[in-house]
Amino acid sequence: MLFADDIVLIDETRDRVNARLEVWRQALESKGFRLSRTKTEYLRCKFSDVVEEADVEVRLATQIISKRESFKYLGSVIQGSGDIDEDVTHHIGVAWMKLRLASGVLCDKKIPSRLKGKFYRVVVRTALLYGAECWRSRTHSARGRGRPKKYWGEVIRQDLAQLHLTEDMTLDRKEWRSRIKVE
Repeated sequence: MLFADDIVLIDETRDRVNARLEVWRQALESKGFRLSRTKTEYLRCKFSDVVEEADVEVRLATQIISKRESFKYLGSVIQGSGDIDEDVTHHIGVAWMKLRLASGVLCDKKIPSRLKGKFYRVVVRTALLYGAECWRSRTHSARGRGRPKKYWGEVIRQDLAQLHLTEDMTLDRKEWRSRIKVE
């Protein structure tokens, strides 16, 4: 028997999710597959301001599907609220587990420090940062020495202020050239 895990159906309303789920169920069952009615769950994510129907339940045929506040999907914890707290906590736990498993290598005095550093970067840091590029907010870290780097927008605002320019002046090419002294 073949298994398919981690399948996601996405739509804006529960009615439309129900319709997609029913089409999916019929298609799979016509090919001899079965959906696990005990393992199927749904998560409502608030991505837009669309008002959800209060009394509509997600169903698989006649069975009501249980709602979750968060679940693990492809190694990341997805929360309906859009927060990343559980995902960050999960990855920290995975990194600690990898660090404990790697302690035999990392604490061995016979292994060179350079090799230990590479091992740490490949095993522990990778487990910690997996999926981090999808996290919406920055995690705080110790600030390095010196002034923080300027962002592009900050430099543009400073240049506009220094030249006494406003954004609407950019639409008038003649005025713009005379102000920035381009000949």
